[in-house]
Amino acid sequence: MKRIPILLLIALFVLGGCHRKAAKEGEFTVNDVHIPQTANGLSDKEAKNMPVITFDKTTYDFGEVIEGERLTYAFKFKNTGKSNLIIYSSEATCGCTTSQPPKAPVRPGESGEITVTFDSKGQKGKVQKRILVAANTYPAETILTITANVTSNK
Repeated sequence: MKRIPILLLIALFVLGGCHRKAAKEGEFTVNDVHIPQTANGLSDKEAKNMPVITFDKTTYDFGEVIEGERLTYAFKFKNTGKSNLIIYSSEATCGCTTSQPPKAPVRPGESGEITVTFDSKGQKGKVQKRILVAANTYPAETILTITANVTSNK
């Protein structure tokens, strides 16, 4: 008999823990996350509802740069899909380049930007750096490219 109240309390605790709160502004829920690697297996309806990241341009040339300069460019994009766009990461190919994606989900129809900073210190000649952007889109990755012609500061 003593076990019944204990089991009842455990059941109430487990069931009570399943209640989810609504997401606050700027947060995302599990429903926002899609698995792009399996997008080929999605139905047409599901595929049409995925987020789509559309960049104004995916390459930018800084032109002539004097060694030691730090330059920044913002790659602008729009979510042209039908669900929230979540950028998981944006990773540069080397330590001389950093990138900053938006932290909050980008709603359908809204725009955002990924700010890329290139440090030309220690670089020489024509350089090309890539930034790999991973998001809940299909395909899951987009490559952004920056180029510059670094000249000596002497």
